[in-house]
Amino acid sequence: MIAEFKQFAMKGNVIDLAIGVIIGAAFSKILSSFIDDVITPLLLKPALEAANLQKIEDLTLLGGVKYGMFLSSVINFIIVAFVLFLFVKGMNAAKKKEEAAPATPVGPSQEELLTEIRDLLKK
Repeated sequence: MIAEFKQFAMKGNVIDLAIGVIIGAAFSKILSSFIDDVITPLLLKPALEAANLQKIEDLTLLGGVKYGMFLSSVINFIIVAFVLFLFVKGMNAAKKKEEAAPATPVGPSQEELLTEIRDLLKK
């Protein structure tokens, strides 16, 4: 059973997934800081100042319903989705450039081989 677990844990897919999760967690912290410390203050500062608030999370309705946290989460989601879209778009463009480079053929072309066969058959 230990050997089977070791074989399972050392498969390429499991290790790739673990690396992806770790990098994703680190990326998430960077992105959260970017949103909370840069984007939100720049975009929402005038609106927050007009409402006499320091953070978007402090927004409430008359009944005391705090919708600021929800609004903050929606803004975070939109920004994260846009950044991931740009990342995937860049990766796809890089992949297309790799695929676009044609491989140089090794040896004679198909046309040359057919010509040789035809000439040999004539003889």
